[in-house]
Amino acid sequence: MLGDHSSVPTDRALLSQPPKTGLSCKMVLQAVGKVLRKSKAKPNGRKPAAEGKKVYLEPEHARSRITDLGFKELVALPREIDLNEWLASNTTTFFHHVNLQYSTISEFCTGEACQTMAVCNTQYYWYDERGKKVKCTAPQYVDFVMSSVQKLVTDEDVFPTKYGREFPGSFEALVKKICKYLFHVLAHIYSAHFKETLALELHGHLNTLYAHFILFAREFNLLDPKETAVMDDLTEVLCGGGGGRGAGAAAGGAAGAQNHVKER
Repeated sequence: MLGDHSSVPTDRALLSQPPKTGLSCKMVLQAVGKVLRKSKAKPNGRKPAAEGKKVYLEPEHARSRITDLGFKELVALPREIDLNEWLASNTTTFFHHVNLQYSTISEFCTGEACQTMAVCNTQYYWYDERGKKVKCTAPQYVDFVMSSVQKLVTDEDVFPTKYGREFPGSFEALVKKICKYLFHVLAHIYSAHFKETLALELHGHLNTLYAHFILFAREFNLLDPKETAVMDDLTEVLCGGGGGRGAGAAAGGAAGAQNHVKER
């Protein structure tokens, strides 16, 4: 993990430990996971907020966080830590936490309720190993995502954890692919299941996870701005920028695009 690789641990979980000084990325993500596990329960019976147009953009909901830590400093590559090790550690951890966040609303994301993997006016299709486009329900799509990412992050040839093993030349491209899929899942939670997230009082966790994830991806250019444009308005509110495409332009074009479904 350091310049001298003789100290690289065999456990991937240890690879994400930053220097003893400064903010700890691992500590924040562990805190999110701990509270999410404790909070995974049915809505508490209180009537959820009325579902309106992009409720997640309303100030009272958008400002909800579980920490005030500065993520821009948190996502930066620590001194003397290998870039691929940093990408691998954080990508693996984000995968686990996005999976955990989705699990809190998975009982509401059914084939009947979410017949397509849709985010606002964009519909996503899965592409199998032969490159064939597969139309599927949202829960099926998320299952494909989680299964394929799980396979990658546990593959020693892709995410090596043993001393002497090298990262493949395609590693960065694979990390970008994983981040694209994780973004789709987060965006679907906001677009289709924010009211359930509000009822569970987990919107602060969702906002924190989204902001941390987007700023990490932005720091290392892991997401194509065209891919994230569908959520530029939220990114502007939570992260102070539309990821390369102005939130104002995105918002201005939203009204005209509502009746036009894009496919990806």
